[in-house]
Amino acid sequence: MSRQHGFLRLLLGLAVCLALLLAAGCGGEDESSSSGDTGSTESTDTDATGGGGDAKPFKVGLVTDIGGINDRGFNQFAYEGLKQARDELGVEIRVAQSDSNADYVPNLSSLARQGYDLVIAVGFLTGDATLQTAKQFPDTKFAIVDFGYAPEDELPNLQSLLFKEQQAGYLVGYLAGLVTAEKSDRTNPQLVIGSVGGQKIPPVDRYIAGFQKGAKDANAKVKTLNAYSQDFVDQGKCKEAALNQIEQGADVVFNVAGGCGLGVLTAAKDSNVWGIGVDSDQSFIGAQVLTSARKKVDVAVFEAVKSAEAGEFEKGTRTFELTNEGVGFGKVASSIPQEMVDKVEEQQQKIIDGEIEIPETVK
Repeated sequence: MSRQHGFLRLLLGLAVCLALLLAAGCGGEDESSSSGDTGSTESTDTDATGGGGDAKPFKVGLVTDIGGINDRGFNQFAYEGLKQARDELGVEIRVAQSDSNADYVPNLSSLARQGYDLVIAVGFLTGDATLQTAKQFPDTKFAIVDFGYAPEDELPNLQSLLFKEQQAGYLVGYLAGLVTAEKSDRTNPQLVIGSVGGQKIPPVDRYIAGFQKGAKDANAKVKTLNAYSQDFVDQGKCKEAALNQIEQGADVVFNVAGGCGLGVLTAAKDSNVWGIGVDSDQSFIGAQVLTSARKKVDVAVFEAVKSAEAGEFEKGTRTFELTNEGVGFGKVASSIPQEMVDKVEEQQQKIIDGEIEIPETVK
């Protein structure tokens, strides 16, 4: 009996040791899992203020329009602003690209359901979808680039980021008017410049209206041509429209059509005339780029994220213009005389001082 009793005591001791070892192992696994957790996807009021070292990261989602983030302009610049917010503010980001208009509501809704604190829609075409989704998710903050809402449609969780494109359009138009007037080897005595818009929507027309006004202020004899490709993606459509204007004597053509408008710049290169970029500084595309009408979407997106992360989100409209450096003109081709650039800068200061009135609609 004593031997059996001793054997039982030995088994009992081994069982206790095994239990202690298993408990210690499980405790270590829990700690590791906890320390690697990135936090819940649900947003809270504390997260939105950006306070607290242990707070969950502020999450920002971006929904592109059908141009996508590789359009070398509008959407790409929005993405650059988002990445700047990630790098400088430490926010968590995600991009949902839209292949068609039917993707806008699903993309916006998906980000809201995943607990993103701020969802940013890019482009006028996303306007209705953003309003619809903002109504459906009142606890999620939304911002939209290039779409302004009527007072009756404004929501507490919805902010519009708008630009005075007409100011940037005026400046590049003024330079175009100066350049075309200086050409001495023309076979056509009439001075002609052109513009190709994607669709006839307010931000596009503000660019074009300013462009035409600036050109005529530089030289009243300038004739302006304008066309709409009805597309923001297909470069072939924009190239064809630009070539048609060049055949009519245009020696400067303005891209106001996003990714499609890259075809305008290709037409300029192929025809040995000047092209003007849009939204971002597109001088990197080639020597045919005279300058670019800049709309600093990256700045607008970064500022929207910064204010929302700091708990300072405001409904309504934020406007970016010359006075806050939200618009302007890009790098000018090196062959253009400095005195022309100086004249454009003089006009810029007059706009800031309120001495020049620029239309917002195309006649």
